[in-house]
Amino acid sequence: MEEKMEAQVENAAGAAAPAPARSLSLEITDKAAAMAKKQLDKRAVPGTMIRLGIRGAGCSGYTYVIEFEDAAPRERDRVFEKDGVRFVVDKKSLLYLAGTILDWEQTLMHQGFKFKNPNEKSTCGCGHSFQI
Repeated sequence: MEEKMEAQVENAAGAAAPAPARSLSLEITDKAAAMAKKQLDKRAVPGTMIRLGIRGAGCSGYTYVIEFEDAAPRERDRVFEKDGVRFVVDKKSLLYLAGTILDWEQTLMHQGFKFKNPNEKSTCGCGHSFQI
């Protein structure tokens, strides 16, 4: 079984910050960090981070966002670091992602990042959107 560790938290300036209350935590598995690092290495743009979040979209109301972030973190962003990879989450998204585990899933039918979010009330049939 893969060990899951809570990511170290930094403030937007990059300095280590005390971990937020458990209710605003986000876990990143070793597999997710390794795959994110692979994607960042392919991109080869120094300082790039991975932005995680949610957007209002899809048939159920919200959809997850994973994108490259080349700009410095915004003042109200929270930065999580796992195995040298920096993940940035905006304050509003973090409220909805509290307690979420970001994992990498690879099956015969699908491979990709998987959000295991305890705040989801339901998901749609296509698997790309959810309700909170």
